[in-house]
Amino acid sequence: MDKNGSIRASLGPAPPVFPPAGPVPPLGLLLLDTAFPRPPGDLGRPDSWPRPVLTHVVPGAWPARVVQSAQGLRGEGLAQAFADGARSLQERGAAAITTSCGFLVLLQRELQAAVSVSLVTSSLLLLPDLLREEREVGVLTIASDRLGPEHLAAAGVPPERLDDVLVQGMPPDGPFSSAILNNRPGMDLAAAGEDVVNAARALRKRAPGLRTLVLECTNMPPYRADIESATGLRVLSLTEVLELRAPPPRQ
Repeated sequence: MDKNGSIRASLGPAPPVFPPAGPVPPLGLLLLDTAFPRPPGDLGRPDSWPRPVLTHVVPGAWPARVVQSAQGLRGEGLAQAFADGARSLQERGAAAITTSCGFLVLLQRELQAAVSVSLVTSSLLLLPDLLREEREVGVLTIASDRLGPEHLAAAGVPPERLDDVLVQGMPPDGPFSSAILNNRPGMDLAAAGEDVVNAARALRKRAPGLRTLVLECTNMPPYRADIESATGLRVLSLTEVLELRAPPPRQ
């Protein structure tokens, strides 16, 4: 976070960045292969982004195959399909690329290496800068039993700060997670929203000194305002990546 309060994603010496907001070429969106509903604000919806969006669905990348431990995701053999999708989006004119699942942070380096435009897989990439400013940072994830140290390390969290990331998961059998992870075409959106807010409240109770909550899951932003109201926390998601600014173009 800089002195003006903007947030920069960090990943080693060459952090991924988006071009400046404004009249720029489209954003590329790598999508999981899903059937569940996406209400307004869900980051898998092109109209949730304040710029033109190109989409690419990765066939067979169902939620249960991607929301995995590091070993599980590697075992699914999806890295090449996501890399091919990223290249396709670049060829179609995407100026920057992102994804619809925060667990893909495990593939950050591989996917960035596949294209020459900036690629940001996950809101978890915000954690290193946040941890430089705050003693601890919260993460709300769809599956805390699958989000492990490997994901945080892939996001650039230093080993000595892993315990300062407080992870709160969703109830696996609740209306939010069960609909998404089982890729069901129906979801009780009101109940799902209540489920998400209650999980955020639980984290707030665990850590009363917490200031900032990062939403790992791109399906959570529709409930962002409710989370903020219920907890008083600053809530960040992948949309904050749009605040990043690339260096000025060469003249």
